[in-house]
Amino acid sequence: MSRPITRRTFLRYSSLAAAAAAAYPLISTAQDAARKLNVAFVGVGGRGWGDLEDTVNAGCNVVALCDVDANHLANAAKAHPKAKTYADYRKMLEEQKDIEAVVVATPDHHHFPASMMAIKLGKHVYCEKPLTHSVWEARQIAQAAKQAGVATQMGTQAHASEAIRLLVEWIQAGAIGAVKEVHIWTDRAANNWWPQGVDRPEGQDPVPANLDWDLWIGPAPVRPYKSKWTDGPFKGRDIYHPFVWRGWWDFGTCALGDIGCHALDWAWWSLNLTAPTSVEAVSSEIKKESGPLWSNVAYQFPANGARPALKLFWYDGRCKTTPKDSRQWKEMAMLHELAQLGDRELPENGQLYVGDKGMILSTGAESGPRLTPESRMKDFKRPDKTLPRNPLGHHGEWLAACKGGQPAGSNFAYAGPLAEAVLLGNVALRFGKKIEWDSVNLKAANAPEADALIRTPYRKGWEV
Repeated sequence: MSRPITRRTFLRYSSLAAAAAAAYPLISTAQDAARKLNVAFVGVGGRGWGDLEDTVNAGCNVVALCDVDANHLANAAKAHPKAKTYADYRKMLEEQKDIEAVVVATPDHHHFPASMMAIKLGKHVYCEKPLTHSVWEARQIAQAAKQAGVATQMGTQAHASEAIRLLVEWIQAGAIGAVKEVHIWTDRAANNWWPQGVDRPEGQDPVPANLDWDLWIGPAPVRPYKSKWTDGPFKGRDIYHPFVWRGWWDFGTCALGDIGCHALDWAWWSLNLTAPTSVEAVSSEIKKESGPLWSNVAYQFPANGARPALKLFWYDGRCKTTPKDSRQWKEMAMLHELAQLGDRELPENGQLYVGDKGMILSTGAESGPRLTPESRMKDFKRPDKTLPRNPLGHHGEWLAACKGGQPAGSNFAYAGPLAEAVLLGNVALRFGKKIEWDSVNLKAANAPEADALIRTPYRKGWEV
């Protein structure tokens, strides 16, 4: 049965609608609304294909496609036959003058060179997470975007969701009081999404005809191409391309870089986090070439306004691949107990916010936050919705920003500092020592030798 609309209810929802419209103005004129931007896409396989489809659905002209894999390029060109095609994004950006905006969905080590070149040419940029490959790059790209005045967005799609807004509203309304700890865990290493904890394979294989290996390597150190593992636990699986580059330090940022910008985004927004003061990590054996099989990272964040200082803990690996007498298993078991889940299993991916008046469990964009234990939800009075909702979608709000609308929610001014914090966790992992962080100067105050991991060099010819 429908309820009559009271004057109070009408005014409340009218004000929310007005706030939403103010937060996401689509246009400056009707003509701007109808015009579609000319967008180029760098990387059109895997996640790149998803970004291509989502941006097209949000409304754009696909004028250029770029990929070092000819098969990926041919597939995208078949769907968009009017677009010009390239293997090298440097050539594309130098030659094609009608490009207004660029979507970058390459392996991590190409994020900064491609995005920075586009920004310097005055192009709007959407770049996949983790935004950059190094901490230094994240600072540089945020500053460059601000100076150029271009519209930007990092590919953290859940930032546009209803679920994250609910979490922000609940925490900022004091639903669990002052938050003192955040625990975030993922299944990336446990489910072997890509090989980690390995050394570089020996030997060399012929480069497939469809792949430009030199362009794929790009700014990273040169190494011979290898196709698949011939023995060991990953026998028969790809070594570098496609997708599994994520586990190699030269090309990816491993589990923390892959999912950290998604997962920490919720805490970053809801708790108004700023740069951490320290980061330390423990893990399985750290290999020179690839990430660990499991890792725990502890961040100390300073107070910000009325919010007190807090600790954030990251766990990757879960207990599937670790023996039950290991530290990793014990910490995950303690987390299950802390969350008061009872007979329920700990979700493979999740976040637990521990306040002085309760706890919130979140498992991602598909489901909203829940008080825990679950029995507390029965009498929970949900806070009012104070944040504007996103009617445009993650890619749509970026296109609107490109046309002069409000900055996108995960624009580089927001995403740059978030990416810095995430990637600093990898520095702590690889360095094997607690880092006292000097954010202003991008320095480990207690360990100047960590500089080599904070800013990494580029191969000759790929300097930015």
